[in-house]
Amino acid sequence: MSAVDEFIREIRASDDYEGQIVHLEEIDAREPQYDDVNHILDDRLRAYLDGEKIRLYTHQAKAIDLALDGKNVIVSTPTASGKTLAFNIPVFQALLEDKRATALYLYPMKALSNDQLKTLRRMDEALGTRAMPATYDGDTPQSARTTIRDKSRIIVSNPYAIHRYLAWNDRWRKFFSGLKYIIIDEAHMYRGVFGSSVAMLLRRLLRVLKRYGSDPQFILSSATISNPEEHSKKLTGKDFTVVSRDGSGRGKKRFVFWNPPVIGNQRASTHQETAGLITKQLDHGLQTLCFTKSRRMAELIAMWARDRENGLYRNEIMPYRAGYLPEDRRKIEDDLKNGRLRAVTSTNALEVGIDIGSLDSVIISGYPGTRISTWQQAGRAGRGRDDALITLVAFDDPIDQFYMKHPDRFFGGKSEEAIINLHNPYILMGHLICASAEMPLTANDSLYFGDISDIIEAMASSGLLRNTPRGYVYGGAKSPSEIVSLNNISSRAVNVICDGRVLETLEVARACSEAHEGAVLLHQGETYLIESLDLNLGVAKARRQNVDYYTEALKLSDVRIKSERSHKTVNGITVSVGDVTVTEQYYEYAVRRYEKLVGYFPLDLPPQVFESVAVWFTLSPKYQEQLLEQGKDFDGGIHAVEHGMIAMAPVYALCDRWDLGGLSTPLHPDTGMPTIFVYDGYEGGIGIAEKCYEIFPELAKATLEMIRDCECEDGCPACIYSPKCGNKNAPLDKETALKILRSIVE
Repeated sequence: MSAVDEFIREIRASDDYEGQIVHLEEIDAREPQYDDVNHILDDRLRAYLDGEKIRLYTHQAKAIDLALDGKNVIVSTPTASGKTLAFNIPVFQALLEDKRATALYLYPMKALSNDQLKTLRRMDEALGTRAMPATYDGDTPQSARTTIRDKSRIIVSNPYAIHRYLAWNDRWRKFFSGLKYIIIDEAHMYRGVFGSSVAMLLRRLLRVLKRYGSDPQFILSSATISNPEEHSKKLTGKDFTVVSRDGSGRGKKRFVFWNPPVIGNQRASTHQETAGLITKQLDHGLQTLCFTKSRRMAELIAMWARDRENGLYRNEIMPYRAGYLPEDRRKIEDDLKNGRLRAVTSTNALEVGIDIGSLDSVIISGYPGTRISTWQQAGRAGRGRDDALITLVAFDDPIDQFYMKHPDRFFGGKSEEAIINLHNPYILMGHLICASAEMPLTANDSLYFGDISDIIEAMASSGLLRNTPRGYVYGGAKSPSEIVSLNNISSRAVNVICDGRVLETLEVARACSEAHEGAVLLHQGETYLIESLDLNLGVAKARRQNVDYYTEALKLSDVRIKSERSHKTVNGITVSVGDVTVTEQYYEYAVRRYEKLVGYFPLDLPPQVFESVAVWFTLSPKYQEQLLEQGKDFDGGIHAVEHGMIAMAPVYALCDRWDLGGLSTPLHPDTGMPTIFVYDGYEGGIGIAEKCYEIFPELAKATLEMIRDCECEDGCPACIYSPKCGNKNAPLDKETALKILRSIVE
């Protein structure tokens, strides 16, 4: 019997076991499948592969062949499947064939780019390419930049740096004119506002590259998403071939769903259950990596685990997070890889990209928000042919509990879709301003941005653009890349400042929610207390402080319909999608300590009004009357349905329920009927409402199942309660919500 099987058997036989293992999924071992490329590789590249004893998996060989055929390729396979080699080989083949050829690697995070740079340099040295791979971003010394642009044939960067430097494209003439490949790693991370902005940035880049005579191929790598072809085309504007059949091998895996027991009327602490699991796994010799949702919890769970069993494992458990000094992080990584550490508790900083060797076990403390992240974290266990254990410890949240009740929907369902909105007028306008500072805008640019004639005329009449014989050019004084953010839509922003340093830049609406006076702001896993918020100056002042509580701002929403784009009938229910005007008023915030309410505190903030996109559906007044005659709480029922649908939307789209807002009303002035709205919480919308409209029957069914299968009688945080409800979760009626949902689904 393996150590994993023995651990599970002993857990189930232990005195404190109360049925926490609600599901055990056995994932069979799989033999690797190998293949070779059909193209003739450069002799030096072939010698390198032979010398390193590298055999190509089938998906690697296929991706390389497609790239060498001149195709744009997206490799969408699980973590640890060797995607890096699939794009490095075509790149080095091009560099070996053409001494002028260059390649640009884009990573969403600096930690990833630093790790990959080592691999590129090793390959460069072994092959004798003399490509001089180098990082070029905000941390690159000014003294080194000219040499890198002129001499390096592989540049590793990130979207923020390209956004900033593209206006100076004449300095990149040599590198850009030879550009053969653009590599985009972790492509699934480009979604929502950030992804929509990066899609516009890449179109700006391609527009500039045409000036220098280059039309590079793209190779994208991604975790497994449901729409890799659509996503890659939206991101780059190019057609792609998808490689998704994974040929890598793996050992046998046991995936445990662990639901903390209900004690009294409250579920036991996920964090304490996690700490106990760590030490129990160490008792069975299982080297373990535990993922937590914040730096603070990474520290606390490590501390609690160290204190258990009279400190038996005190020197073998360490927390890991991005705030540590680089040399301290490297030491923890090396000690984990070499077995000197038996357990590490980490934020998602160890989810991708960093080599920590093969581990016996991964514990995921709280559902990470997406199946993609869950599988990325799970992939850290058994990175080889050995047996491995993955344990997902649930929170008392709707999606966590939904998957605990419906594990088949997790293991058998499709991954979420990555969502990009190419039609948000505010995002488009910002990037057109940037593009006009890079090269004059002309009618030919519809090739990259679609029909932009009306937007250009509007910006010209306002003075943002100036018409010249060569086209429209930027008419402002400040650099557009400083005005336009890749992470925010609105140009009105709030800088969160601590000790003279900008921590984050937030849109005004988000600042009202997360950076109001008295708020506890979580930034890169650290907690900061907001001392003041000045919306006129665009500044929130913060101080770093460890606190044992958190805050939640409460808002009241109003939604008015501007125009309906489309509608359909689902089991007699009219469902619509369209443009709306949203008014949000943050009026109060709650302070909670370990899920318990401490109190409510008032806020004095102006209402936020913005244009967005919503999906909404109406119920007939006759049906409303029937429920009222039956003594049902109709208002509580539609309110609960609204909460439930917002909570379940992330099952289908790569988003967070905080990206959405909602409104339920027994009589809406624009429809004249009872109406439930779910809207994008971002100006102009980011595509989530459209996705909810598209999959409305599935969303309604999942919401029904989630509420129906919750053990509570009248509603709870695991089903219909929402932490951001401006009405303090009243009225809510679980039974009526189920009747309404059944009428939609059945």
